[in-house]
Amino acid sequence: QVQLVESGGGLVQAGGSLTLSCAASGSIFNLLVMAWYRQTPGKQREVVATITSGSSTRYADSVKGRFTISRDNAKNTVYLQMNSLKPEDTAVYYCKWTIVASPGTYESDYWGQGTQVTVSS
Repeated sequence: QVQLVESGGGLVQAGGSLTLSCAASGSIFNLLVMAWYRQTPGKQREVVATITSGSSTRYADSVKGRFTISRDNAKNTVYLQMNSLKPEDTAVYYCKWTIVASPGTYESDYWGQGTQVTVSS
C-alpha cells in the first residue's frame, strides 16, 4: 500500500513563496509520473505541474515561470516550489503519483490528502 503525505501549505502574502512537499511510503516498483493538482470550491481539480520518471516537466500556463516541480528519488519525495504567488493561486493542493506497485500489476494513481495554500492580497 502506497501512502502520500503532503506538507508545506499555509498562508502567505501576494508575491511570497511556499514550497510544498509530498513524500511517499510503501511499495513502489515503478514510478511513472508525479503531479501536483489544485482545487477551489465549486471547481474541478486542475493539474498544475507534472514530472515524469525521466524528469520531463510540464506546467499549466497559469503557473509557468513561477512554479517549479522537482523530485528527490532518494527521499521518494516530490516538491512544488511556488514563487510570486497570487491570490488566484489560493486552493487546496494535491499530489498524485502514478505507480506500478509490484511486478505484473497495472499502474494506479495515488493521491495525497491535500494541503491548503492561501494567498492574501
